[in-house]
Formats: sequence, C-alpha cells, structure tokens
Amino acid sequence: MAFSMPPEALLEGAAKPSGSEQSVLEKHVAFFDRNHDGIVYPWETFEGFRAIGAGYLLSMTGAFLIHFALSSKTRPGKYPSPFFPIEVKNIHLAKHGSDSGVYDSDGRFVSLKFEEIFRKFARTHGNALTSGELMAMLKANREPQDYKGWIGSWTEWMTLYNLCKDNNGLLRKEIVKGVYDGSLFERMERDRKPHRK
Repeated sequence: MAFSMPPEALLEGAAKPSGSEQSVLEKHVAFFDRNHDGIVYPWETFEGFRAIGAGYLLSMTGAFLIHFALSSKTRPGKYPSPFFPIEVKNIHLAKHGSDSGVYDSDGRFVSLKFEEIFRKFARTHGNALTSGELMAMLKANREPQDYKGWIGSWTEWMTLYNLCKDNNGLLRKEIVKGVYDGSLFERMERDRKPHRK
C-alpha cells in the first residue's frame, strides 16, 4: 500500500516546533505534574491517580512503581534522587518495549499505529476492545524476552481497562485516544469534581 503523504504527516503532535509545545507523550504525562513545574514527583502521581478515581492502594502502588521505573531514565547524567522525580521533557527516554508503537521514539502520536490496534484486535465491536481482545493485543506486541516491557504494557493497559471500561466491559476507542493525548485524565478529573463536593 502506498501513501501519498510523507510519513511525518501521519504523526500528530509532531516535533516540538518552538520549544514551548509539548509532544503528545509529554501531554500524557503532564496531567500528573500537578504544580506545572516540568517535574513529576511520586506524591503528584498519587494525587493524579486519586483525581481520576483510582483507589488509595492503586494510587500508592502506581506512584511507587512508575517513579521507581522511570525516574532515572528521564534524568540522564544526573545522580539518582531519593525523591524519584520524572522530568516531563525527557519522558520519551523512558519508553519501554513491547508496546503498541502509538508513540514514536520522540513521543509523537502515530495515527496509523493507533488505528491498527482497532483494525487488528477489535473483532466484537469495531471501535472498542473487550478484555480478551486487549489481552490478544498485548500478547501480539510482546518482544522476545522483554519481560520488563511485557509487565509495563500489561500494567498500563489493565489499569486503563479497569478504570475506563464501560458497563458492557468495553474499552472504547475514544477513551484510548484520550489516554494517549492526556485529555482523558483531565476529563475524568472534571467529571469527578461534582461527586466529591
């Protein structure tokens, strides 16, 4: 199949043009930067998880595992910090293997890879994944002996599925798109605010 547009045109949130614009992956992570200083600390990740409706245990475990796994990768050449900060601008350095490929190596959104998820795996409903279809996708994306990547992908997708599946147990396409660009987190926090009052 030939495309009439150059490959970079297939990327949303392409390279950062002016230094102030964030990549799509940075936007995904920036929700957890609660004070908007470009650095995410574990307590901010905990607060972000709580804001989208995750329980205390998931929020604490998620914050610990995410920061333990990603902090040093986003701080190249720096000494380890006991606070395990994640630098938003370097989040692309923490990309793991065995993923969907929807983010490229620079953190840009690859539309073709996103559409491929649903074209290949959404068999029951064209615009949603069942839990079985999600597991089939995770299995298909596994790179040989990439155990960390397998665990990382499984954890991310199962957390998303458990927090965002609908009443029929479906993970809808628009939800998945929203998690990639970070807009889902903001929407979930807004939707929860009236319930917390």
